[in-house]
Amino acid sequence: MPFLDRRAATAGLVAGAGLGFIGCSAANERVLRSADAHPADYPTVLAVDEMGRLLEERSEGRLSIKTYAGGQLGAEKDALEITIFGGLDLTRVSIAPLSAIAAEAVVPALPFLFRNTAHMRAALDGAPGETILAALEPHGLIGLCFYDAGARSFYTRDRAIMAPEDLKGLKIRVMNSDMFVSMVETLGGDAAPMPYGEVYQGLMQGVVDGAENNWPSYESSRHFEAAPVYSLTRHVMAPEVLVMSAKRWRRLSEEDRALIRQCAKDSVPFMRAVWDERSRKAEEHLRAANVEIVTPDTQAFVEKVKPVWDRYLTTPALHRLADDIRTLGQTKEAGDV
Repeated sequence: MPFLDRRAATAGLVAGAGLGFIGCSAANERVLRSADAHPADYPTVLAVDEMGRLLEERSEGRLSIKTYAGGQLGAEKDALEITIFGGLDLTRVSIAPLSAIAAEAVVPALPFLFRNTAHMRAALDGAPGETILAALEPHGLIGLCFYDAGARSFYTRDRAIMAPEDLKGLKIRVMNSDMFVSMVETLGGDAAPMPYGEVYQGLMQGVVDGAENNWPSYESSRHFEAAPVYSLTRHVMAPEVLVMSAKRWRRLSEEDRALIRQCAKDSVPFMRAVWDERSRKAEEHLRAANVEIVTPDTQAFVEKVKPVWDRYLTTPALHRLADDIRTLGQTKEAGDV
């Protein structure tokens, strides 16, 4: 669907939800409207609720956030576009769609960039994360903070993925992202972009042979019922991002901008605690459900995806950003990916 058509369609959803477009009334100025495709009890939604609580408390009731969860205002990409032109104040979005807007956003989605969760959080909390968030502003978005999205691993209907060769002949659902398509195809699989809501049926009907996602999504979507083999490749740890409309941002005072930034940052530890607990419970549930869980040696995968890095790190600045993240907290070794 062309951009303008998608924008009009999502505008209709916004109006249908009783929001209209953001105006300049006092009521609108104090309530920030936020969209999230995840359900109301998902960690990112709870984190924005916590941000709203902090904002209302610290502004003495002058500012607050109203969150529309569960895709009430349209698909993630539509909500992002509406936010860019000012129809929404805030939206939580996966990093992958942002790579089409700002080249820097491609870096955190690179396969096998992060060694572990601690490394990912340190990079995104530090200078590399600030660089990525700042790169969004020329494109109509203010990057406020990163939220965790866990480590993504492959799950399949009937085959463990212990080596890249095991993906050969398998149709694997991926997000609508060139990066994810390239990654799966480079590893030897057949990438099949598909909306998240269609994956369960696709697995059940054999339209796709597998998919890839984190523990909570694999469990809460009940994809494990159709694809009960979970291979812990942990190939991507791409974060979620909370962004604000630059158009709305420009109408705020410097004091309110600083307050919103701080409340967003202060919601991150809350989100991570909720995420860690959610992940732990999801893993426990899946193990109790007798899902076959295997842990492959990922070195062959790391070597195989080097062309993906070459394809998407198209400038010296992107190479430097990836190197800054990759070497954070350790001495760079020749040949590392």
